[in-house]
Amino acid sequence: MRNFFSLIFCAATLMASAWSQKGHDVTAYIAEQHLTPTTRAAVDSILDGKSMVYWANWLDNASHQLEMAYTKTWHYKNIDPDQPYADAPLNPKGDIVTAITAQIDTLLNPATSHSSAALAMKILVHCMGDLHQPMHMGHLKDYGGNTINMKFFDRKTNLHAIWDSSLPEAAHKWSYSEWQQQIDRATPAQEAEIVAGSVDDWARQTYEIAGRCYKYFRPGQKVMYNEIARWTPVIEEQFLRGGLRLAHVLNSIFDPAYTSPQ
Repeated sequence: MRNFFSLIFCAATLMASAWSQKGHDVTAYIAEQHLTPTTRAAVDSILDGKSMVYWANWLDNASHQLEMAYTKTWHYKNIDPDQPYADAPLNPKGDIVTAITAQIDTLLNPATSHSSAALAMKILVHCMGDLHQPMHMGHLKDYGGNTINMKFFDRKTNLHAIWDSSLPEAAHKWSYSEWQQQIDRATPAQEAEIVAGSVDDWARQTYEIAGRCYKYFRPGQKVMYNEIARWTPVIEEQFLRGGLRLAHVLNSIFDPAYTSPQ
């Protein structure tokens, strides 16, 4: 019984981890490049001059602090394969979709205090990155891939960790600004397609990618060069989607003159 509860604790701890620091930084930096001047001024004011990149990974640590423990389930939405996305039961403690929606509502409310707006902004920046990590929309029965043991080359790991850091870090040895420079090249039409829809639509899209991952990766599999080559385009696409969508959300909140890309 002690081992059982230890497993549950470890799984819950691991699920609060998401894209490696690089992934969250890339998402936030791409978003910063697409803020309108009005939105940028509002964000700078709320974050007291610090960038979104500065806060991009903050929630992974904060969720393990007592005063922020209520956010532990806000990093993911786990759905078992026999449940359609629309029919998945809601976690009473919240999930990534309800968390993002709640932060948007807080930032839209003109009565929100500065400190509450800053907290909502930090959570939103992080969770929009998490929303695009496939295993954060993975299966409940394996804790988003945490219990699927695999190898990355000769190192023991699991499917969740492979998507958190192993694949993204192996894809390109770039800084977050170099990632932005190389992948942030969508045409206006492509950008319009990316930002269209709702938070639920974006979550459902990531859930579908997670389904592809489960079909491809198998317990005990050794992930090597072929897998890096196959999945790098997906990582690039998800980083870009996260960044453009975060910018779109913030522009929609803070700039009355903003119109979606056409």
